[in-house]
Amino acid sequence: MNKEKVLVSGGAGFIGSNLVDSLIDLGYQVVVVDSLVSGKKEYINSQAKFYQIDILSNELEDVFIKEKPDFVFHLAAQIEVSKSMKDPLKDAEINLRGGYNILDNCRKYLVKKIIFSSTGGAIYGESEIIPTPESYSTNPLSFYGIHKLSFEKYLKCYNNEYGLDYGILRFSNVYGPRQFKGGEAGVIAIFIDNAVNNNSSIQYGDGSQTRDFVYVDDVVRALISCLKNDCRQEINISHGQEYSLKEIEKSIEKALGREIDIVEKEAKPGEQLRSCLDNSLAKKILNWEPEIGLEEGIKRTINWAKNNKQ
Repeated sequence: MNKEKVLVSGGAGFIGSNLVDSLIDLGYQVVVVDSLVSGKKEYINSQAKFYQIDILSNELEDVFIKEKPDFVFHLAAQIEVSKSMKDPLKDAEINLRGGYNILDNCRKYLVKKIIFSSTGGAIYGESEIIPTPESYSTNPLSFYGIHKLSFEKYLKCYNNEYGLDYGILRFSNVYGPRQFKGGEAGVIAIFIDNAVNNNSSIQYGDGSQTRDFVYVDDVVRALISCLKNDCRQEINISHGQEYSLKEIEKSIEKALGREIDIVEKEAKPGEQLRSCLDNSLAKKILNWEPEIGLEEGIKRTINWAKNNKQ
């Protein structure tokens, strides 16, 4: 057993629970903090120590005192752009004040490093450079993107003031097993889950909007690589390829061998038309690149959805 201990906020969620599984496989001691608002208790690895605590709670400090984690992965968040536009103060409460609660406990209890799961597309906004590099100017179009960017700056401030080491990974659109049933958004997972259960899916806009989709296993590898590498900077984690929602629908239909039912509705406010991230820096700094292509990732997600039907 690795003597190093890792705390994962949001460790019962989609990305978090997959990360916890990999950390335990690597021999780390793992502590999960999750409110279970969107996470699922059944996703938590039985070898992890679990605390059902909201990151806004004062009880969080007790966990740091008791567990003394060496490293922290901060994934707990409000993640839906549309919800941030309807209730920006709630988004700020979770993504800024909750994040600050994690961050200040890291400082107080001498955590060696905090790794933050940020967002790519929502931070850059409508970019004129596709794929978009980390050097591109940030221009978030949503409160979600604004708050994620703000917390990145909190990390830099804490590094300057207190020397707290950190890593920032800006994810493109992550997809894969455990996403939709964890209560978290994601167009691929939602479309697949609905199709497997013979339900219609809603497409907001005309389907021409593009996104860069990266499979969850690839994201987990990037997070773990950030643990041991010097990465005190923003790093895009992406597949580096642009797909329209229409292309995603066709890929799902191809994998299923039948058409899926799509209902078109008006585009949501705050959502951008194009998003695709340059992953060159991740290859250089983390020695990382995506391994799972879209076709394979969709097949794996469909297989999981079929085995976990509602």
